[in-house]
Amino acid sequence: MEGENNMEKGLLLAKKEDSANTTPLLIFSTFIIVSASFTFGAAIGYTADTMSSIMSDLDLSLAQFSLFGSLSTFGGMIGAIFSAKAASAFGHKMTLWVADLFCITGWLAISLAKDIIWLDMGRFLVGIGVGLISYVVPVYIAEITPKHVRGAFTFSNQLLQNCGVAVVYYFGNFLSWRTLAIIGSIPCWIQVFGLFFIPESPRWLAKKGRDKECEEVLQKLRGRKYDIVPEACEIKISVEASKKNSNINIRSLFEKRYAHQLTIGIGLMLLQQLCGTAGISSYGSTLFKLAGFPARIGMMVLSLIVVPKSLMGLILVDRWGRRPLLMTSALGLCLSCITLAVAFGVKDVPGIGKVTPIFCFIGILSFTMMFAIGMGALPWIIMSEIFPMDIKVLAGSLVTIANWFTGWIANYGFNFMLVWSPSGTFIISAIICGATIVFTWCLVPETRRLTLEEIQLSFVNV
Repeated sequence: MEGENNMEKGLLLAKKEDSANTTPLLIFSTFIIVSASFTFGAAIGYTADTMSSIMSDLDLSLAQFSLFGSLSTFGGMIGAIFSAKAASAFGHKMTLWVADLFCITGWLAISLAKDIIWLDMGRFLVGIGVGLISYVVPVYIAEITPKHVRGAFTFSNQLLQNCGVAVVYYFGNFLSWRTLAIIGSIPCWIQVFGLFFIPESPRWLAKKGRDKECEEVLQKLRGRKYDIVPEACEIKISVEASKKNSNINIRSLFEKRYAHQLTIGIGLMLLQQLCGTAGISSYGSTLFKLAGFPARIGMMVLSLIVVPKSLMGLILVDRWGRRPLLMTSALGLCLSCITLAVAFGVKDVPGIGKVTPIFCFIGILSFTMMFAIGMGALPWIIMSEIFPMDIKVLAGSLVTIANWFTGWIANYGFNFMLVWSPSGTFIISAIICGATIVFTWCLVPETRRLTLEEIQLSFVNV
């Protein structure tokens, strides 16, 4: 109770603060951190337009290619197991250096692969790297940014992911799969050198007892004229409260006091992966061909539309708030999946089947757009905000593992689901998207314009 009272006092001090400046260091740090997200996006979209060429060049079966495609999500699950622990023990920067090493090695292995073993090993290593990235990037950004721009800055993670997706979608029409793998590694090299010039998270420094460095970094991030005392006070009080609960273990996560946060975190991650994105992002070209729509045109249009729509999400996230944007995105995904289900459902119906190509194009295009503005980034943004420092490591790991494990199952099974029934596959996805709206309405709180400490206090007071 004493820790909660101290936190409330700190929050009252924080209410008096003016909005912090968006400094050049804050922008540069965010750019360096999210550059790795480009690799994340490239890994997601890499199989979308390379399936036929890789299968032909290396003589792979459908099952072998499905395994290759899913290994990035399996590797991501392995990386997720260690991501939060590594970030807590060694810092966000060191963890990202390790992630870059995995990604660079993996992309090089794919580009030089002569057989399925090297191909799969490279995909697996990239997966481990992006598994580390998936947790560290949104958490680091959430910890360095002031509350009035935190949503937009954290959304830049999704923006760069979509840039990676767009690049492999577009250039997959012209370049070989080996060259695409080289392109996927370039942002990792940028981050390797850029990390030398950005600070560690103030909250991590405070947690390690380096209070003076915490204040110095906070001052640089907020600007020389900004009064950091209220925010520094909040951080220190939060760290002190977390130290009193330092005996937290995996069983503690399932106590009643954390049930709400854990349900939100895991629930949103499962819904994100099961809504259909694993198949559409990774096998978009296959869907276009199955519907009879020119795959090259379809992939090129997707590459041109995904980034502008992410920019829209970046602008709206701190204006609309998390809840409205998440429900709007889920509604759009539900309608898109219904469109795809109808498109494939009438494919073999005489006189009506001719609408399948255009309906498929509309469905995939609208799905990609609606996913980019909300469902792609918001589960990660909310995850980075809702957990208090005493359980952030364990809870963050568990939530990230849930995301990657579900993604692995969805990615591997998608091609076999299509063989079973394309229409049935998207009916299931539509139902899950509808469930996301209900889940968000009932359980997900609004975190817009609240500090991390204010968000966590709101759960205590529920």
